[in-house]
Amino acid sequence: MYLEDSPKGLPSDAVDKLRAMLTFLQDMQDPERLRAFPLWKVHQLTGDRKGFWSLQVTRNWRLTFQIKDGEIRDVDYEDYH
Repeated sequence: MYLEDSPKGLPSDAVDKLRAMLTFLQDMQDPERLRAFPLWKVHQLTGDRKGFWSLQVTRNWRLTFQIKDGEIRDVDYEDYH
């Protein structure tokens, strides 16, 4: 979706929120700024996913990513159940 600006294969109720999240991440300087969006239920993952961040898109779906060397990496849209 991000590289080709195509929502193909994504649920229509998630597209606008995903676009907003990806746009914010693209320009983000400080990950703590994510907490300004309480509806995104931002949190860092633990255990074998330590170092990843999670943003809630819909009830079961999350946008997850890592921040390494100030760069957003390993972005994924995943069902967490």
